[in-house]
Amino acid sequence: MAELGINLALLIAGVVNFVILLALLRIFAYLPVMKMLDERSAKIQESLAASERMTKQAEEAELAFKEKIREASVQGQLILDRASKTSEEIRARAVEEAKEEAGIVLARAREEISREKVETVVALRREYADLVTLAAGKVIGKSLDKKAHENLINEVLADSVILSNN
Repeated sequence: MAELGINLALLIAGVVNFVILLALLRIFAYLPVMKMLDERSAKIQESLAASERMTKQAEEAELAFKEKIREASVQGQLILDRASKTSEEIRARAVEEAKEEAGIVLARAREEISREKVETVVALRREYADLVTLAAGKVIGKSLDKKAHENLINEVLADSVILSNN
């Protein structure tokens, strides 16, 4: 090998140095780098798993949110239905009260008309009685006493009522 220009001692020293360098690089560079890469890979896997968990939680939260919105919509519709029903009941009650009040007013008006009718009839009887007395006094030529006058008036009125009813 000396003929080829290779020194065996230098070759062995170079190989030993290379093996020592390779061992040192493996211990101080390759293994820490691989450990760091494994740790980083584990962190990435953990982050991916956490991301999947967060995505799943977000989907569940979205579903829960949609369910709450649906429930709120149903509750809102129920409230609107109740409010509508209550307003209809109030309106119906107001109409009924107005009808009752109108009935009361109508009954009072009828009573008032009946009372005024009776008063008018009484007033007309008095006027009629005075006219009859006056006419009878002129026809007879004398004045009737009060009792005879009232009897005559009542007879005439009774006759006129009987005639008006027929």
